[in-house]
Order: sequence, then structure tokens, then C-alpha cells
Amino acid sequence: MRYVKLPKENTYEFLERLKDWGTLYAPVKISEKFYDFREVEDVRQIEFKYNRTIMPPKKFFFLPREKMFEFSISKAEYEEVIENVEPFVVFGVHACDIFGLKIMDTIYLDELPDKYYKVRREKGIIIGISCVPDEYCFCNLRETDFADDGFDLFLHELPDGWLVRVGTPTGHRIVDKNIKLFEEVTSQDVCNFREFENKKHQMFKYHEDWGNLRYLLEMETEHPMWDEQSDLCLACGNCNLTCPTCRCYEVQDIPNLDGDTGVRIRRWDSCQLRSHGLVAGNHNFRPTKKSRFMNRYLCKNAYNEKLGISYCVGCGRCTYFCPAEISFVRNLRTIMGLEDKSCPPEVAEEIPKRGFAYASTIRGDGL
Repeated sequence: MRYVKLPKENTYEFLERLKDWGTLYAPVKISEKFYDFREVEDVRQIEFKYNRTIMPPKKFFFLPREKMFEFSISKAEYEEVIENVEPFVVFGVHACDIFGLKIMDTIYLDELPDKYYKVRREKGIIIGISCVPDEYCFCNLRETDFADDGFDLFLHELPDGWLVRVGTPTGHRIVDKNIKLFEEVTSQDVCNFREFENKKHQMFKYHEDWGNLRYLLEMETEHPMWDEQSDLCLACGNCNLTCPTCRCYEVQDIPNLDGDTGVRIRRWDSCQLRSHGLVAGNHNFRPTKKSRFMNRYLCKNAYNEKLGISYCVGCGRCTYFCPAEISFVRNLRTIMGLEDKSCPPEVAEEIPKRGFAYASTIRGDGL
């Protein structure tokens, strides 16, 4: 991998030159507490030290709402809508969100690529930036706190600038075209980089092994936590909408007033909504709020075999933006016995029975 240094005094000029590569999006402060990725005109509005944005960067590749095709009933035909996607740059992406995009790639760029997602991934440039965790972050437990790939450039904060890792041929071209803005990396820069990463590691709130978590979730389907926390849940779907790896969508046909033509769209869906599990015949695979609540925890902690990580990247958004103040991490630690350490002896005898409850959880039977 290639390493260069971007001096602090050249930062804004570099950001301005990124506009030559496409529309520039970056984290900006949108209220007293919140940040979001927005199109940037003035590069001095970019926030470098933010914890999380409201919406993850997946919104640039997997649109919250997009038109698929227009149709005519009388003509019995449809015309596919292919949007002309212009090049764009997403600056300031944290490592956990880069892993989120890598997870999305395993879903939408597999053996049957999604054409709408694929064209945006090909047009988009990802530039990552280092960060420090707050009390909501647990990406270290998910092994997503440092990205090896999935970016074109990645900027690591130094006392006097940025150590830049170059990850792709596009990243090389960006550096080469602006080579006068960069310097060689010195041994002192490497020391500063190492010190930053060591301090970052120590700043995480939790340091524990979550390797068996997904199995405990399957075995503990009768744990009282599910009833207690699902009762608090508003079933609003906010956790899904802010999650960098939730990928469910629904398809709708919207007719025009002429009663003949219309448009088919797809939009983000949430497994926390009752309509998500509803199918023909008015059967619902997850009719209760508890079954939907449990499904999300099982889904997010399932194992992505292609990447070797869970579908949760530890960004903390689902907890931070939950209007019911439900803590995803606290609930998981409760299941692991780290929040509530009480475990009566008779529980060991029940575990074989609890294992069979997993199938009914997925179906929603009896929940």
C-alpha cells in the first residue's frame, strides 16, 4: 500500500480539488447535536471530528426511494428507468461505515448484481477518515474499527496533517494529480500514527469477546429481556433507517390519475414494521412486535461468511437515534450475562429445549 502525508495547511485546497472528480459530499453539522452527509459547496463547513451521521453513506448507493420503471396497462408494456449517475465523492467515511458498504456489496454485487446499486458503486469515490469513539461506539468488538480496503483514500489524523493510505488505482490518480499537495511520510509521522491508534483502542468503552454472541441469541429466545425491551420499542423502524447494513426494501406500483399508466418504485423497508412480514392471504410471518424485535437482533448478529464479520458494524446509530432510548449494546450484553450476571442452575437443563425455539422465532409462530 502507498502512504503519503497531507500537511494540515493543504487540507482545504485538497478538498476543493476533490470537486474535479465529482459532486462532493461530506459530513456537516445540521443541528446542535446531529451531523449528516450533504453536498458541500464551502469545504470549510466539513466536520472532521464527528461521531456519526444520521444517515449512513449507503444512501448514496442504495437510494431510500428510486424509480424502477414506468408502465402502461393498455399497452401491456413497461419502460425501464435508468438514471444517468454522475461521478461523486463521499469524503469523511469512518471505518465502520466502510465495512457497512462492504457488507452491502456482498448483498447487491453478488452473482446477480443489482444494476441500480452497481452503477453508483462504480461512479462513487470513497475517502475515509479516522475517528475516536464515544460511549455508543463498539466497532472494536465487531472488528470493524480499522479498514484494510473498501476505500480509495483513507486519512489518518496527525498533529500536523494527515497520513494518507492509498487503496485503489483511483486513489493513486487523485494523489498523482495533486502530488504537490503531499509530502513523504517520516518516521515521526509513523510514530504519531501508531500513538493515535493505540489511544483510540483504549478509548472504547467495552473490551470483551463477542465470538459466541450469535449462538447465545439463538439459545436465549426465552430470556426476559425480549419482553421487557420489545414493550419499550415503538416499532418506528428508526434503527433500520439509520443502520449502515440494513438492506430490505419493498416494491410499490403507483398508478397515475389516468388509471392506465404508472410507475414502479422501490424504497427502504423496516423489519420492525408490521407490514414487513405480511404476505398474501393476510398471513404475517412476524405478527407481534416482540417477534420483529427479536428478528432484528438475530439478523444483525448473524455471520457474513464472505467477510467473516457480523452484519452489525458497531456504529452505535440504532441506540443513539432510538426515540425509546433502547440500548442495543446493553441488550446484547444482557444476553451474554455481562449486564445481569445471575444465571440459575436450572437454566443449564433448559438449554436443549431453548435451541428448538429458534425455528419458531424465524417463523413467528406463537410469538
